[in-house]
Amino acid sequence: MKNLQALELNNNQLKTLSKEIGQLKNLQRLELNNNQLMTLPEEIGQLKNLQTLNLWNNQLMTLSKEIGQLKNLQELYLNYNQLTILPNEIGQLKNLQALELNNNQLKTLSKEIGQLKNLQRLDLGYNQFKIIPNEIEQLQNLQVLELNNNQLTTLSKEIGRLQNLQELYLSYNQFTTLPEEIGQLKNLQVLELNNNQLKTLSKEIGQLKNLQRLELDNNQLSSEEKERIRKLLPKCQIYFE
Repeated sequence: MKNLQALELNNNQLKTLSKEIGQLKNLQRLELNNNQLMTLPEEIGQLKNLQTLNLWNNQLMTLSKEIGQLKNLQELYLNYNQLTILPNEIGQLKNLQALELNNNQLKTLSKEIGQLKNLQRLDLGYNQFKIIPNEIEQLQNLQVLELNNNQLTTLSKEIGRLQNLQELYLSYNQFTTLPEEIGQLKNLQVLELNNNQLKTLSKEIGQLKNLQRLELDNNQLSSEEKERIRKLLPKCQIYFE
């Protein structure tokens, strides 16, 4: 077992994880989806070679600070849990490329999230965010940002710093407007804004020359505004209904 590289324990009824898990020094992938875990043992931090940790659909309310010891971790999936906060040590995961946290109870992120310089995908959908954490703007390699189904009313102008962003999901929030800086996202290909309260988009939206799909279902856009948006983005597939 000491040479084990992958361990899948999905779809069991695990309530605890033995501390002996820490002895699997060569483990690269650990999957624990669809269990009943409320906590992880401190020994999880001993899995120095772990690259993928999947904890979908458990009952985690907290994440132990030892998570920060997983220096080789590239993918961390924590969707469908009961997390209200993340430990500051999350910022120590310098090799992390994907962090998924949708369907939790998060209202804020620790500022250390901004240290994840290699992060390419961040999913924060279906949480309780009212403002977008400023630290997200430090994630210069981010390609996909999901913030759908939160309680957001404004988008910071610093969003324009995410020059590598390709997909931005903001549906089911409470946006009434977007900042002009949205036009700085030169690599953006997908922008979803369904089910908000938008009455207009700034003319800078027309600067998104690589935008392929824009979704604006269920907003408050007039017929004249829709036509104006079409003219600003003549090559983009736009969905109003």
